Amino acid sequence: MTDLRKFAVEDVSVLELLGPDDEPLLGDDGQALTVTLYSPGSKQYAKAQAAQQNRLLDKLKRKGKSDQTAEEKIREQAEFLAGCTKCFSENIDYEGLTGEALSRAIYSDTSIGFVAEQVGKFLGEWGNFTKGSIKS
Repeated sequence: MTDLRKFAVEDVSVLELLGPDDEPLLGDDGQALTVTLYSPGSKQYAKAQAAQQNRLLDKLKRKGKSDQTAEEKIREQAEFLAGCTKCFSENIDYEGLTGEALSRAIYSDTSIGFVAEQVGKFLGEWGNFTKGSIKS
């Protein structure tokens, strides 16, 4: 008998960010810019997903429709991704923000939208959270 839990994914994994040209993003210190993300198997991810679904239900109750402006869609995606983000590497700065405020700001900024896109894609692949995974 094989216990399936031996195949369980890690709670977090580190994504090395790439620029819009698919080249690694490096900080002023020459180190890779990274983001540590909670896996789809983690409690934090489940909480972020539930909050996303609750926002949608609330909107449907209020308006009776699910039409979103571009700004609303970006804000909601940023909220979800922020809820799935443990932290950014210490060599990343964005207006001096930290924690969840930093995550929301980065994911909401369409001029660096490639970051949110990478994070969303990374979260969608369970294989990125197998033991020893650091993906770029």
